[in-house]
Amino acid sequence: MKTNPCVLTLDFGTQSVRAALINNKGEILTIIKSKYEPAYFSSEKGYAEQNPDYYWELLVNCLKQLTEKGKEYLDNIVGATITTFRDSSVQLDKDLKPIRPCILWLDQRMAKAKEPLPLLHRLAFKLVGMTNTIELNRRRTIAHWLKENEKETWKKTYKYVNISTYLTYKLTGNLVDSAASFTGHYPICFKKRKWYKEGALKGRIFGIPNRMLAELKQPGEVLGEISKEVCDEVGLPLGIKVIATGSDKACETIGLGALSKDVGAISYGTASTIEVSNKKYHEPEKFLPAYPAAVPGWYNMDVQIYRGYWMLTWFSREFASEAVSEAKIQEMAVEEVLNRKLDHIPPGSDGLVLQPYWGPGLSRPLAKGAIVGFSDVHTMEHLYRAIIEGIAYALREGLEGIEKSQKHKVSRLMISGGGSQSDAICQITSDVFGLPVSRVQTFETTSLGAAIAVFTALGEFASVEEAMEKMSRITSTFTPDEIAHKKYNYLYKKAYVKMFPQLKEIYKDLKKYDKKEF
Repeated sequence: MKTNPCVLTLDFGTQSVRAALINNKGEILTIIKSKYEPAYFSSEKGYAEQNPDYYWELLVNCLKQLTEKGKEYLDNIVGATITTFRDSSVQLDKDLKPIRPCILWLDQRMAKAKEPLPLLHRLAFKLVGMTNTIELNRRRTIAHWLKENEKETWKKTYKYVNISTYLTYKLTGNLVDSAASFTGHYPICFKKRKWYKEGALKGRIFGIPNRMLAELKQPGEVLGEISKEVCDEVGLPLGIKVIATGSDKACETIGLGALSKDVGAISYGTASTIEVSNKKYHEPEKFLPAYPAAVPGWYNMDVQIYRGYWMLTWFSREFASEAVSEAKIQEMAVEEVLNRKLDHIPPGSDGLVLQPYWGPGLSRPLAKGAIVGFSDVHTMEHLYRAIIEGIAYALREGLEGIEKSQKHKVSRLMISGGGSQSDAICQITSDVFGLPVSRVQTFETTSLGAAIAVFTALGEFASVEEAMEKMSRITSTFTPDEIAHKKYNYLYKKAYVKMFPQLKEIYKDLKKYDKKEF
């Protein structure tokens, strides 16, 4: 290992890409970010697509700036890694070129998924109560949608890969990926970290033949070297090995130092999640898998609120025109303007309770968003705070399921993502859960976690635990307010957890309504 080693992290989020050099003390030596303009485009309502090569072009520009800005660190690079957002497929032809735009995880299109499963498989799923979950999984699998709506695209598809696989190919020339980069609609056995065999019961759900899948490597293994062509173009030295790590949330959890069954990792991003890591494989909810961690030997039990803090952007766009104008005047994000007003509303939003199912979930495929408790005292600020509280309620419910599954209580929480930059949101989270909530030294926790995973794989530290201790440091902690927690506890138990059971039959009728022709 070099005297002052650093890792090159390439972090693709839903809104932007960042390239960073991070040393073995957890210090970001230099970082270049580039926002997607636009983040995606929509040819129809609910669609979310982006050209795969657009991501690559932005990365190349970031790397050119990085090598110029951080030229004194380039010879100290000991390894690199790519981490990306989840569940976004790319279809490649025989020349390994994209056939069409990448369909992102945000996309709302649904397949009919009429390609029949074998009768015995259908009976097996019905017997264990998985029919609705399997139906949602199949309808949300882009492979099925392509077969039904873009038959020529499907005929031309030689390889069906995740966006992380394609970007790794562009970087190294190898069509290979980490088993921990796949979370979503692919025929992978998460417990064994390998593809299901052709025709396997769970593998057939997705309708993707094994010949279309890329080679899998395990976290910590070498995916290849950054190619000479790329190094020459962006100014990197030759010979940099690219190490397999994991998806954005998997790396984020490590960056928070939360690789323990005692600690929950909350991410308040476009999708909001709570993760708890365990060395044993436990499903966080019935029929919901645990995912491989970005380092060997661990699994991440993950519960996701599909739209998460996207809801704050949605709220700002649809209901907060005054705040938008104020934000433009003060040259800040509209959410920052609204967050400053959170303390004006009491905990519990004067009895306004929101269930944040603005997008479908595997465990509750029929659920939709709901708000109860409206009265004439409620304002725009009440609704904004109720969204934040509702997401926290949903994550608390997810955590309780994880604790039940692993038979162990979590004692504290770590928090990251855009929402974590607000002290008010961190305090609300602590009050809802009744647990201390901590932040670390940087909001770039995904890049930090990716660097920790690479240093561990290369033997810079004796263990990932040592790496996290040396590289990730708590800088602020929020503790529960006793009165606020009592208010939230009451609303959570008396209102929130009862909402879905009470509304379940209505959601079924709404599903019928969506399909009904009048």
